[in-house]
Amino acid sequence: MKKTARKRVAVLISGRGSNMASLIAASMDPSFPAEIVGVISNRSDARGLEVASKHSIATRAILPRDYDGREAHDEAIHAALCELKADIVCLAGYMRLLTPGFVQKWKGKMINIHPALLPNFRGLDTHARALAAGVRVHGCTVHFVTPEMDDGPIIAQAAVPVLIGDTEDALGERVLKTEHRLYPLALRLLAEGRVRMSSGAAVFSNVADENGELAIVSPGERRG
Repeated sequence: MKKTARKRVAVLISGRGSNMASLIAASMDPSFPAEIVGVISNRSDARGLEVASKHSIATRAILPRDYDGREAHDEAIHAALCELKADIVCLAGYMRLLTPGFVQKWKGKMINIHPALLPNFRGLDTHARALAAGVRVHGCTVHFVTPEMDDGPIIAQAAVPVLIGDTEDALGERVLKTEHRLYPLALRLLAEGRVRMSSGAAVFSNVADENGELAIVSPGERRG
């Protein structure tokens, strides 16, 4: 049987890129259906660029100050993604809002991880807001990217308890560890064609509960 080519994945970062590192680690397994072919940042001092370089992954900093407006900056990123021949784009701590035109070009092929159980706590400072709200369960979400911030169809979620006496840092660290497990799983589903975006929803196929591993996948339309 002919081996299916691995999907080419580019990652957009703004900082240390810890979720990027988890995707790189997962892709080192030859059986993983995706390979990380490039990392792009809007900041030249993003620590994740150095991490990617150590793994011999192409890196590039595309700085907003070098372009006349958000559309021009995003067009430069799009051109770089095309040069990488990327099939999928993963946002991993990319701290800029993307323009609708850019998002449309990568519709159904761009995903993001957010440190909260969407639709709760969109935006920034999610852990502090969760503590202030007094929720007892918090977590993270991987979703398709749409023009609205943190509003795309959900692919997968994972929950962690909010402990009595939790601090923002303690809760954030616990959520981050969960993110590092969840993001590779969600990327696998997309790269294998087991989830796609259709009519504003995440549609699943050939997804079974394998020893509980996929129990964190959010409910959705399932087609066997």
